[in-house]
Amino acid sequence: MAKRTRTVMALALAAAAVWAARDIPAQLGARASGSRRSRVESSPQYSGGKFRNTVPATEVTAASMPRLAVAAATGREARRPHLPVPVVTPAPGGDAEGLHITWYGHSSALIEIEGRRVLLDPVWSDRCSPSRLAGPRRLHEPPVALRDLPPIDAVVISHDHYDHLDMATIQTLADLQAAKFLVPLGVGAHLERWGVPVGRIVELDWQERATVAGVEFVATPARHFSGRGLTRDETLWASWVINGPTRRVFYSGDTGYFPGFAEIGAEFGPFDATLVQIGAYGDAWPDIHMTPEDGVATHVDVRGGLLVPVHWATFNLALHDWAEPADRTWREAKARDVALAVPRPGERVDVDNPPPVDGWWQQIS
Repeated sequence: MAKRTRTVMALALAAAAVWAARDIPAQLGARASGSRRSRVESSPQYSGGKFRNTVPATEVTAASMPRLAVAAATGREARRPHLPVPVVTPAPGGDAEGLHITWYGHSSALIEIEGRRVLLDPVWSDRCSPSRLAGPRRLHEPPVALRDLPPIDAVVISHDHYDHLDMATIQTLADLQAAKFLVPLGVGAHLERWGVPVGRIVELDWQERATVAGVEFVATPARHFSGRGLTRDETLWASWVINGPTRRVFYSGDTGYFPGFAEIGAEFGPFDATLVQIGAYGDAWPDIHMTPEDGVATHVDVRGGLLVPVHWATFNLALHDWAEPADRTWREAKARDVALAVPRPGERVDVDNPPPVDGWWQQIS
């Protein structure tokens, strides 16, 4: 009987593994081909078979992995909140007039700009990983179901890492919404493999522009890297300028700090609001993720009005304490006299009348 039980359990585990792995080939996406490949290879950012930063960026090396593994095994409790993250359920309906920002967690956010709605880097899955069984898991639920989102005019993707480009979310949005998808060069191949119609995919190189529903989008430089499998940098990464008729928003995407932000500010600023990456930084990868102080400096460089920090709180992707990004951003914003809003996930911020920072994260960390 015991042998039979072990056999049944082994078969069940094998079946579960097969079920969990069935989506991994599709999750990896697709390589650019045909005319898309031609655009990739003709990009000024592309050389030697890969995209490159204007300022070279050092990534995590193999030699540092043992040290990082040891560090990751300690201090785990501080890297997650001790109480549930307070999630605000957005009120249904309402118009998109004026300028409002709703942060859903990590880098997912809704920008309502002068009657149009723009969704940034939507990730609704439980894990930011190609696997359903492994990889960083959400620390809070999405504030709203995808089916309950209002009509979206455009979906903007900064790059193809799993915590910014989620296959299941993209497929659901493609079915539920009529929005176009604005992506950096090469990323369109992933979307096309996942069933997004080619006519709804807009691929841009740095400094290229497209207008969707009366809103102008400009793909601007960032200092990062890309890849969903063993190969890297076959697709481009970007920050984004989002211009309504009179209001302007800047989204940093994932990036290390570099002089290009001052150039963006000089050409496209000032901005009414910025959404800037402040989390998942580390000493082993200083060139590809900004510290909170770098994030505030970026906001100043692009000539931002209200700073809304993103890329923190939802997934544990680094070795710093869970609350540290918000604490350091708040301290630096006060030191540099920067207007700051740190909303709870799902909280809608009126850029012209933002709520005061109340340190809500400190009560649960």
